[in-house]
Amino acid sequence: MSTHSINVDERLRAYMLDVSLREHPVMKALRDETAAHEMARMQVSPEQGQLMQMLVRMMGARNCIEVGTFTGYSALAVALALPDDGRLVACDISDDYTKIGIPFWEKAGVRGKIDLRIAPATETLDAMIAAGESGSYDFAFIDADKPGYPDYFERCLTLLRTGGVIAVDNIFMGGGVADPDDDGGNVVAMRNFNALIKDDNRVEISTVPIGDGLTLARKI
Repeated sequence: MSTHSINVDERLRAYMLDVSLREHPVMKALRDETAAHEMARMQVSPEQGQLMQMLVRMMGARNCIEVGTFTGYSALAVALALPDDGRLVACDISDDYTKIGIPFWEKAGVRGKIDLRIAPATETLDAMIAAGESGSYDFAFIDADKPGYPDYFERCLTLLRTGGVIAVDNIFMGGGVADPDDDGGNVVAMRNFNALIKDDNRVEISTVPIGDGLTLARKI
């Protein structure tokens, strides 16, 4: 037992992946493809993808949302965890990034589960709300521009059913949120978001020290 989270260095992380990672071969192929991309740092870690898959399966989720798709690894992870009639609305503003992932979605046989919408996410989410979809989604993943997090969170919360879960990525910003001297725009935005969600009594929360920090918010 331990009174605090253990520090996971590269050696321990390698061991953790060795004994626990069960990554679909197409997911690994997409992760390898993305590793050569100049923005590869935007890719979620495989252990985080696996955690999200377990959450989706544990919840029996059928309808999911993703805000920020990049090359599609996290979308692929979620889609593989969904039942045959499940769907994921994937929001992004870049055809250049998302087109990398589409062939991998097709190869994994989940392209039909992913409804990719290229537009500002607030517009997509507002349209879903206007279409009467509030309260009909089970799970949402937010991993996009940090100043936009409060707006994305509010809309996803509206779209989620009671008991639904929002997973919010990059909570730690590489540790910058805990450094009072770090006043970078994204760090400040995330620091403010973290403070905002801590006192939001519409959700219960838990922050998991995986990847760059992942906060899980369950709608009450």
